[in-house]
Amino acid sequence: MRVRVMCSIAAVAACGTLVFGQGQSARHHLNPVIDLLEQKQPVFGLYRPSAAGNRGRGAAAESAPARQKTPIELAMETLANGHSDFVFDGSMEGGVDRGLPAVTEYMKAMAEAGAVRTEPFPRLPHPVILKIPKIAPDYAQAVDNISRELNVGSSGIMFVETESAEEVRRGLAAMRFKSHGGTRPDNVGQAAAYWGMSAQEYRQKADLWPLNPDGELLNWTIVESKEGLAHVREIAAVKGIGVLWPGAGTLRGVFTTTNAAGERVFDAAGWEGAIQQVLAACKEFNVPCGYPATANDIEMRMKQGFSVFVMQWGDAGAKAIEIGRAAAKR
Repeated sequence: MRVRVMCSIAAVAACGTLVFGQGQSARHHLNPVIDLLEQKQPVFGLYRPSAAGNRGRGAAAESAPARQKTPIELAMETLANGHSDFVFDGSMEGGVDRGLPAVTEYMKAMAEAGAVRTEPFPRLPHPVILKIPKIAPDYAQAVDNISRELNVGSSGIMFVETESAEEVRRGLAAMRFKSHGGTRPDNVGQAAAYWGMSAQEYRQKADLWPLNPDGELLNWTIVESKEGLAHVREIAAVKGIGVLWPGAGTLRGVFTTTNAAGERVFDAAGWEGAIQQVLAACKEFNVPCGYPATANDIEMRMKQGFSVFVMQWGDAGAKAIEIGRAAAKR
């Protein structure tokens, strides 16, 4: 596996700056999501495509096991998608050991397929964001989890079920090398090769935005419990969060109870109130707010103030992005 970069990382600032208007310039990050956030533009992404294949047609095909897509096929499918600003993978929320092998092979295939574009400046057109298991209370394990996920070449980490500002601060420190004031070990795994640079250059660039305006890593923090909601303002106030999210799917379960008749009862008003509580904290502390949208609700959520969206891979997700881009005139 080899990634060719025609512009050296040391020259990124020189070859990665374009001029807009009269004398106004813009820095271009390797991670384009950061550029969009700096420009206050909405961001649209998709879940990583699934390896599950189709059986085809006919009785014989239906009785045969589905052919699994290979990592290189998934990588080519990802890179051919012109709709998505990023790729998201949530497979390691329940444990890094279980999901990391498949993600590692996918990232190797992405690099082989050309994850880095070099013209007109170095760029990862499909930066990958990964979930980790809950950080608290095992902070030592969280440092290891974050390091391992970043070392495959990912451009960001999502913290799940965050319930305190201290939990977020510990997680953010784990995303930063010690040279940047963090707790991340110096080993970089395959990340430097994936980004198309030396290990030394990677350690310099792989810092957390917006704490470091030149950093290339993003943190996503998700609030999805009543405990988290009780502390959402304290969480939103932590410097270094790139995008704050209400965990809409998990919160739906939180606001669903069982009545005396054994029937499941969904508190729609309470659920929506929780979503709006997170959005209000985002607005108060000037943090971009994310939402797992569909074609049916993306325009409404954009009007409310959400600006980062993740959709399922496939036609439905592409349709949601099409609607969102049209609404944003992007």
